[in-house]
Amino acid sequence: MATGETGFSDVVYDLVSVQYHALKGGHDYGQYVRDARNAGHDDVAAFFEQVMEEDSRRAATCHDLLVKLSPSEDTGRRS
Repeated sequence: MATGETGFSDVVYDLVSVQYHALKGGHDYGQYVRDARNAGHDDVAAFFEQVMEEDSRRAATCHDLLVKLSPSEDTGRRS
């Protein structure tokens, strides 16, 4: 299994990266929802809420896959 400069396998790095960006996006979208509601755009706020839910599911799926990978295969971690 290939390892990049991080010392972790590319697959683990990729999953962590997607998870991070999904969680970061979810955090940012909360502000976008507030901005849209404050501007009276409930339809836009609903869209941002939908995107936030999608990112939450994406982050949870990454977590589940990381847990699944950890015990069953060498994730490439160098000591």
